[in-house]
Amino acid sequence: MKIAYDAKRYYHNQTGLGNYSRTLVGDVSSMYADDVEVMLYDCKTWERTFRLGRKAAKDGCTLFHGLSNELPRDIVRSAVPSIVTMHDVAWRTYPAMYKPWDRLIYDWKYGWSARHATHVVCISEATKREVMRYYNVPEEKISVIYQPVAPLYYTPMGKNDADDIIRHSLPYLHERSYILTVGSINSRKNLMNMVKAYATLPSGERPMFIVVGNGREYRHKVEAYINEKGLQDDIRIESNIHDAQTLQALYTRTLLLMYPSFCEGFGLPVVEASLQRCPVITSNISSLPEAAGPAAVQCNPASVQELADALHMLLRNTEERTRRGIQAREYCLSMFNPDELTRQMFELYKKVSTQSSL
Repeated sequence: MKIAYDAKRYYHNQTGLGNYSRTLVGDVSSMYADDVEVMLYDCKTWERTFRLGRKAAKDGCTLFHGLSNELPRDIVRSAVPSIVTMHDVAWRTYPAMYKPWDRLIYDWKYGWSARHATHVVCISEATKREVMRYYNVPEEKISVIYQPVAPLYYTPMGKNDADDIIRHSLPYLHERSYILTVGSINSRKNLMNMVKAYATLPSGERPMFIVVGNGREYRHKVEAYINEKGLQDDIRIESNIHDAQTLQALYTRTLLLMYPSFCEGFGLPVVEASLQRCPVITSNISSLPEAAGPAAVQCNPASVQELADALHMLLRNTEERTRRGIQAREYCLSMFNPDELTRQMFELYKKVSTQSSL
């Protein structure tokens, strides 16, 4: 089987879409080395959008997989069967974060891809429901295959190793207690409400709050609030952490992860943290109950009070944090076993490669 992958995010994205692409391709290549030949296409925009399907056909590919919501427009004429992974439709479910023109472009590109793919992979049941709702894709054309995380997260890091990494990478944090959030700093990720909940902690009892991520306008709003409340010494935004080992060390040593996003296709940091036995506070909506499982404290992300109550409860109860962390890891090992997820994808590849492009 010769599989063509649209590798734009594989090469050029260091967040969720890139992680999905690299992990999936790596796992398929490793587990099915004797059965699969991988073709990674990193093309200019015009070729990627309008000519990549025919190029894949000319190269003898038997299947095309668009890894990040999109297929080339000529895939239908290429006669190469196609799969598109839909990560979310946040421009529909959380439109306030997007400009009107961007929403139109995403509908034109991603909605078309979902409707014209031979088969659609959704990375959560929540995303499946949204793809069916907004793009009228029939349920029998969709498979839910959860997102695997990078292999290193499945083996917990020792506390001493985590201490050494943090001592060298973030020396101000060495021997400090902290809570953590990871993700882009935008309105959908809900950092403002996290900071407001954090501000309710008594000043003498606050661990540091480490924010791993970056953003623009919304970040400036949050920083203005941090300054207004005099929290500059307690909250640190780290925008240059891109290596998984440092992130794993942070998950390993943190007291808890906060991730009360308003909308997620999956919620990768929740699983990464849970695999390190890290207790999680997250949302009770979107895909996050799927990613987090029953051990997480699930809150209404719009309620600062619920987030604050969860934060107070976990910080005051070491045994509760330990119990939830252990159960979180067990849940994620069961639900997101990388070999099983890769096997599901390969079986789908075999099935779809015998079909004709729609």
